[in-house]
Amino acid sequence: MRANVFTDESLKEYAGRFVWLSMDGEKARNAPLRKRLALVGYPSFFVIDPADERVAFRWVGGFSARQAPHLFDAGELAVRGAKTEVERSMVRADSLFATGKDSLAAIAYDEMVGAIPADHPHRARAIESLVFALSQSEQYENAAERAVVELRSLGRTPSAASVAATGLGAAIELPKENPKRTEMMHTLETATAELLADTSIAMSGDDRSGLYISLMDARDAAGDSVGQKRLTREWATFLEGAAARAKTPEQRAVYDSHRLSAYLELKEPERAIPMLQQSEKDFPGDYNPPARLAVAYRDLQRWDEALAASDRALSKAYGPRQLNLYRARVDILLGRGDKQGARGALEKAIAAAEALPEDQRSKSTIDALKKRLDGLK
Repeated sequence: MRANVFTDESLKEYAGRFVWLSMDGEKARNAPLRKRLALVGYPSFFVIDPADERVAFRWVGGFSARQAPHLFDAGELAVRGAKTEVERSMVRADSLFATGKDSLAAIAYDEMVGAIPADHPHRARAIESLVFALSQSEQYENAAERAVVELRSLGRTPSAASVAATGLGAAIELPKENPKRTEMMHTLETATAELLADTSIAMSGDDRSGLYISLMDARDAAGDSVGQKRLTREWATFLEGAAARAKTPEQRAVYDSHRLSAYLELKEPERAIPMLQQSEKDFPGDYNPPARLAVAYRDLQRWDEALAASDRALSKAYGPRQLNLYRARVDILLGRGDKQGARGALEKAIAAAEALPEDQRSKSTIDALKKRLDGLK
C-alpha cells in the first residue's frame, strides 16, 4: 500500500486531511496499541478520534487509489458524527467493526446495506465489510450466501473481487457434508476467476495476487492438484511481470513473499534466490530478505547458506516474527542432521516467546514450541 497506492498522484489532495501515523505491530512498545486496535491482519487502517482517542473506523485489507476517497470520507464521518438516518446507520456499523465486534457489526452492516440506496457510494464498502465481518465471526455459510447474492449488484469492481474472494474462502471453510458448499464454491470461484481476468478493474498487483491465492485454495479444496499447479504457474508469471514493471525497489519487493511462495509450491526455489539477494542489498536493515533466503536455501538443501541467511535475519528481527525465523532454523538444522543444534534453537525460541510483552505473548505458541522440543529429546 505504501509503495503502490499512497504514492498515487490522485491522493495528494488528501494529504493534509488526517494526521498520518504508521505503526509497526511487531515492536514491543506497540503491543498495547496493537491490542487496543483489535488488529487481525495486515494491512489494516484505522481512524482515531483525536478528542478521546477511540477507534472510530477500521478497514482490513488493501484498497485502490480510486476506493480511498470513500474510506477517507467514512473515517471522517465516524469522527464528526452523523446527520441523516443513512449516515447514522453507517457510523453505527463502522463503530462496531472498528472495535472488533464482528458479529454485531455484521448485523449492523446488514441493516446498513438494506437502508441505503443501490447507487449510494458507500454501499459497496458496506457489502465488503458485511461479508468480511460474517467470515471473521465464523458465520461461513451466511458469508458465502451473502457474497453470492450481493455480487449481482457490485458489477465489475474491486469491491466485487474482494467480496467474491472472501465469500469463496468462507465457502471452503464449510463442512464437506454441507449441501450448499459445492454450488457456492463453484459460483464464487467462477466469479473470482472472471474478475481476476478483467484487467480493466483498477486493482493493485498485490490484490490480484490475493485472488490467485483464493483460486488456488479452491482447487486444493476440490482435490484438483493439476488445476492448482496450473494456477500456481500463472500466478508466478503474473508476479514476475508485476515485479518487472515496478518503478522502485520498494514496489518490486512487495511481491517477494508471494513469489517465494509460488516458487516453493512449484518446487523451484532456486528462482527466488536472485530476487531475494537483490532485496537484501536494497534493504540492508530488513530481516525479511535473508529470512526468505533461508527458506529458499533450506528447500534446496544448501544448509550452510541457509544457516548464514538465518543468522543475518535473526540479527535484525524483533517481536513475534522472531519465532517464525527460529522455526525455520530448526528445520534447517534438522535437515542438516544437527539435532542438538535444533534443540538449542527451540530453547532460544521458547525464551524469546516467553520474553515478549503480555499483549504479544501466546500461550498456545509457547506450548507448541515446548511440545516440539520434547519430541527432540
